[in-house]
Amino acid sequence: MDTTTFDTKDTINGPMHASLKHDSAHKHVTGTAEYIDDIPEPAGTLHAALGLADRAHADILSIDLSAVKAAPGVVMVLTADDIPGVNDVSSNGSHDEPLLATTKVEFHGQPIFVVIGETRDQARRAARLAKIEYRDLPHWTDIDSALENNAPMVVTPMTLKRGAPETEMAKAPRRLNGRFYIGGQEHFYLESQIALAIPGEDEDVTVWSSTQHPTEVQHMVAHVLNCASHAVTVNTRRMGGGFGGKETQGAHFACLAAVAAKKLNRAVKFRPDRDEDMMVTGKRHDFRVDYELGFDDEGRIHAVDATFAARCGFSSDLSGPVTDRALFHADSSYFYPHVHLTSKPLKTHTCSNTAFRGFGGPQGMVGGERFIEEIAYAVGKDPLDIRKLNFYGEPGSGRTLTPYHQEVEDNILLRLVEELESSSDYRARRQAIMEFNENSPVIRKGIALTPVKFGISFTMTAFNQAGALVHVYSDGSIHLNHGGTEMGQGLYTKVAQVVADTFNVDIERVKITATTTGKVPNTSATAASSGSDLNGMAAYDAARQIKDRLIDFACCKWQAKAEDIEFLPNRVRIGTETVSFDALVKAAYFDRVQLSAAGFYKTPKIHWDRAAGKGRPFFYFAYGAACSEVSIDTLTGEYLVDRTDILHDVGKSLNPVIDIGQVEGAFVQGMGWLTTEELWWDTKGRLRTHAPSTYKIPLASDRPKIFNVKLADWSENREHTIGRSKAVGEPPFMLGISVLEALSMAVASIADYTVCPRLDAPATPERVLMAVERLKAL
Repeated sequence: MDTTTFDTKDTINGPMHASLKHDSAHKHVTGTAEYIDDIPEPAGTLHAALGLADRAHADILSIDLSAVKAAPGVVMVLTADDIPGVNDVSSNGSHDEPLLATTKVEFHGQPIFVVIGETRDQARRAARLAKIEYRDLPHWTDIDSALENNAPMVVTPMTLKRGAPETEMAKAPRRLNGRFYIGGQEHFYLESQIALAIPGEDEDVTVWSSTQHPTEVQHMVAHVLNCASHAVTVNTRRMGGGFGGKETQGAHFACLAAVAAKKLNRAVKFRPDRDEDMMVTGKRHDFRVDYELGFDDEGRIHAVDATFAARCGFSSDLSGPVTDRALFHADSSYFYPHVHLTSKPLKTHTCSNTAFRGFGGPQGMVGGERFIEEIAYAVGKDPLDIRKLNFYGEPGSGRTLTPYHQEVEDNILLRLVEELESSSDYRARRQAIMEFNENSPVIRKGIALTPVKFGISFTMTAFNQAGALVHVYSDGSIHLNHGGTEMGQGLYTKVAQVVADTFNVDIERVKITATTTGKVPNTSATAASSGSDLNGMAAYDAARQIKDRLIDFACCKWQAKAEDIEFLPNRVRIGTETVSFDALVKAAYFDRVQLSAAGFYKTPKIHWDRAAGKGRPFFYFAYGAACSEVSIDTLTGEYLVDRTDILHDVGKSLNPVIDIGQVEGAFVQGMGWLTTEELWWDTKGRLRTHAPSTYKIPLASDRPKIFNVKLADWSENREHTIGRSKAVGEPPFMLGISVLEALSMAVASIADYTVCPRLDAPATPERVLMAVERLKAL
């Protein structure tokens, strides 16, 4: 490496807080980014396909696979009897999720067997030839029917309580009751689930998996194969999107590919098509919220009592922590003096629902915003005024304690909201919209400004840890590996910036390598918006160790004091002498200085007692606000998002341009969840929205016509996070609630804003039209 140019530069390329492009951006747009399906297949690679149940709930009486085995190209057919270890892939140790069904199926599309064929097409065609005899059992697929059938809970419910809601509700000057249905959501990652298993000697197997949680896949494969975890290596370089759908769900495909690979001693690839992926894998949980609110004539909340019932699917998966987090965020941004919140994680005969960006928080938060909306229409005020009236207060105000008894210590909501209120010209635009609606018989407009307060940390305390591995080679180049996974969100770039910044060298020196269980063990999922917080700090710890050794070496060799050593851009000043970073590293190598380090980080301050409903589950809160304006056609229910203004808090951003991209994408995805994306099961329990022809994600043309996104550049995390930054993966998703609230205002204009429209989500054009007709009839 030629280092002469480094000595003349006063800055480095790609430090922390710099707007640096995604490390794979050019590969994404040119098609050269390597995903698992792009990896050259080993000679003799076989392909797998699922044999799926065509009943929602039934006993299996007999299975005839003779036609499947005789089909062209079929090498093997796997059933549960062929699994050498445990036939279970439950992520929480509940043993309620078989890898392959045996005597009973519990949702339409549940895997019963797997076909291994010479080609993917041959395997898929053969999988349809099975003859299975069933005895049908009663089934239910939605929350209402689950409650009517006294469905069991997939996990123990949680309750949050503070104050005396049972007595204070009756004392409130005004009260109301309501019900709110919140739909689920398909992840619709561009790259479907996929795994490539390559057998090794002895018990060894290497699995390339499109997963957010390589360590969990490693453990699952080991359990299924009945071997130790050290025999399983899981690699993940990048995913074509994850959004939570690849936190637990990827393990199914990895395990089945690994079992087949070890049995046949040949590489096996498993890639379901889009329809199968959507039928088999879990989604965002649907919720039904039943609530009672007590408030005064000004709109100040006195008491809240709400039950959040969820469609969880046939097994528990992550439904416990998802429904817990829904309760954690049912306060949205508001202080409830007296509150009682309960979850109902209900079993249904559908695919087992799982993590999705926000992890239950969006459902809880949109419920909290419905509470505000109800009160606003009841007292005849602008919902924004009711929001500001009920915001959490500053420390010492007596209005800082959440329903789970954590103090809100870093509240910047009022400043954030008032800045956006001013920059978006909210008040004048709202007045203009109300005047427009008075004179427009068909087209009606609405506007809403909604806040976001989102807690950051895994609520399972043990998951708040991370490891990293940093090597500095003798030529001054740097190798970085950590437990976080890259799904397009720019995590690898941010962590590389941390390492480059620590050594004060150009980011081009830092080689980002695939996440692998063989380098960093016992990692947590890249989820809960924790990727940069955890892995950034772990990488910093590793780099700091090496830097400290280099300083000690320089002190000894140059007879200098530590305070006289300064890491300048790509070089190091040692007293009065300056040497290149490369020269220092090479000299340290020849003096036998260790130039490799394993870093580690665990989040401080957090603790949680689920049974008591008390603790500090979150290290800090991230905030944001969005103002959206919409137009609806009252004759058809169709609508447009005319404009959205966003001001979002990411602390001191590690990479502003990547963070803005995350905010933009999260908003559009959240808007899609609440407007166009609708999951629908028929009476036989079949998912009918299992392809882009029937499931409508937002397109580029659906984005707001005017879209202004800004980061709160004055914010800085009060807690000691990497670079004083804040998480950005999940919090901006909830900014999409502003679109639902704006649609609600447009509908409310039909009844002169005197009635809460009670729009359920997703607010499809059909639902908007039905709400319009309902208000016309009043």
